[in-house]
Amino acid sequence: MNLKQRIDLLVDLGDYCLSADPAWKTARHRAHAENGWFTPEFIELAVRSVAGQFLQKDKLEKWAEKYQLPATVANPRTVGLIMAGNIPLVGFQDFLAVFISGHRQRIKPSSRDEALIRHLVGYLTAASEEAGSLIEFAERLNGCDAYIATGSNNSARYFDYYFGKYPHIIRRNRTSVAILNGGETAGELDALADDVYQYFGLGCRNVTKLYVPENYDFLPLLEAFRKYDYLADYAKYKHNYDYQLTLLILNKRYYMSNESILLTENSSPFSPISVLHYEYYRPGETTGSAPGRDGAQPGFLKDRLPGPWTDDPNIQCLVGQGQNFGTFASLVPFGQAQQPGLNDYADGVDTLQFLQGL
Repeated sequence: MNLKQRIDLLVDLGDYCLSADPAWKTARHRAHAENGWFTPEFIELAVRSVAGQFLQKDKLEKWAEKYQLPATVANPRTVGLIMAGNIPLVGFQDFLAVFISGHRQRIKPSSRDEALIRHLVGYLTAASEEAGSLIEFAERLNGCDAYIATGSNNSARYFDYYFGKYPHIIRRNRTSVAILNGGETAGELDALADDVYQYFGLGCRNVTKLYVPENYDFLPLLEAFRKYDYLADYAKYKHNYDYQLTLLILNKRYYMSNESILLTENSSPFSPISVLHYEYYRPGETTGSAPGRDGAQPGFLKDRLPGPWTDDPNIQCLVGQGQNFGTFASLVPFGQAQQPGLNDYADGVDTLQFLQGL
């Protein structure tokens, strides 16, 4: 297949994602039945994000043009993909990058997110026999030329051991944080709720910690978060909430709640399901205007906040309003954390560039 054929096939797949095809509906029902965290609402959200952010012709053409992808690949390699399963279709961007690059791929999907990716790949291979020659599923990924593996910190150690001698991308646990200034509008807090609650907070782009100014008023935030109170009706989420609430009470920890999420002060960027951590910063810490050798006062937020500039391995993205924090040029706007584009690569590693170098 040449590049144009691959792009046209992907555009057709995007149209199919948004269709009411009975077989596609069945696959989505199966995904929910196999994983209780994959609610119909969040499956729909993931599907629309894939179709709208990844599978539009103009976006795919610009993406390919940016990397000057050749029309055909003279010597395609076989790339082994180990996909995560924390949110629906979380491994689709890796699949997409390998497919548009013209390489072959051997996929091991997560048992928690198997129905959706298998169905979409099945649609592609049914539409094009040539596409079928580029994609296969396997339980063991022996004999690949390169590997892209996503998992936990624990599984990453095994990936390093088995795949370390091959060209590879190995991803570990990550999460996201938000920076607030106390002047956010009701609409911005409403959008922040999406960053926190969507997919039950299980994605690496979900906000699990807030940095807030001293004396921050949490009441407007907790009120805005009530739009997701209905998540407490899901037994799996409610069990986590009740368990974490019990721990906080037994340990005599201060917390705040709107009965669908627990806010507690904690320095860790990672928080359990149904819990949101927060940490205070002092006035002036976000601007660096105080006197000092580098123009920043001791304890300057940029110096102690995990982020890309410190190569912190835990943080996927920072959420906030850039115009309020001149220091932080890479803030993701409120409500956009779970809407990554084609160039928003996991862990900040350029997957397509990696594939071109094989």
